[in-house]
Amino acid sequence: MLEQAFEALKTYKWGIDPKGIKPIQDAVVATHGNAVARKELESKLAAALDTDIPRAAKDSICRFLKTIGTAHSVPALAKLLHDAELSHMARHALQTIDTKEAASALVNAIDKAPKKIKIGIISSLGARGKDVPVGALAKIVADKDPEISTAGALALGAIGSEEAVKALAAAKATDANKIAICDAMFQCAENMLNHGKKSEAKAIYSTVLKIGPTKAAKMAADIGVKACA
Repeated sequence: MLEQAFEALKTYKWGIDPKGIKPIQDAVVATHGNAVARKELESKLAAALDTDIPRAAKDSICRFLKTIGTAHSVPALAKLLHDAELSHMARHALQTIDTKEAASALVNAIDKAPKKIKIGIISSLGARGKDVPVGALAKIVADKDPEISTAGALALGAIGSEEAVKALAAAKATDANKIAICDAMFQCAENMLNHGKKSEAKAIYSTVLKIGPTKAAKMAADIGVKACA
C-alpha cells in the first residue's frame, strides 16, 4: 500500500480524496522508534519532493518531513525556499528539523529571496532559535527596508539569548525600527527573568529606557527595572 501511495503522489492535487496518500501518513506514525524504517521513508519522500509532482503533493511531503526530516531532507527542502507557492511549507519543515544543516539552509536562502519570502525565512529562524547564527540576523536589523529590519529584530527577540541581546543593543535604532528593537529586547528580558537572571534583565530594561521609542515602552521598561530589584 505504501508504494501505491507514492504512486498516488504523482497525480495528487487539491480536491482529490487524500486517502490515496494516507498510507504515507500512517507510515510516519508507524516508524516512530524505528530508525532504519524512518530513514528509508524519509529518503523516498525527499526523492519524491525533488521530482515534478503537483504542488499539493509537495505540500504534503513537506508536512511529513516536518515530522521525520533530518539532514538528508534539507537539500530537497532548500530548493523550495524561493518558490512562491511552496516556500511557506518548506521553511516550516526546516524550522523544525533538528540539524545545523537546516538552519544553514534557511540562512543561505535569505539574500536572494523576494521580500515577502525573506521576511518569512527570517521569522522561521527566530522561531527555530537553535543553531541560528546571530550575526546573520544582526546584519538584517541594519537593513534599509524597515519591514526587513523589523523582522530581523523580532527574530533576535524570539531567540532571546545573551548573544541576541548584545546584537540588539549594538543595533542602530532608527525611527523605523526602534520600536521593534525595543519589543525584541522586552522578549529577551522576559527570557532572562524566566531563567532567574535578574541582573541581565535589568540591564536590558535599562537599555530600552535609553532608546525610549514611546511613552508606553518607557513605562514598561521602568516597571521591568523595578521588578528586577
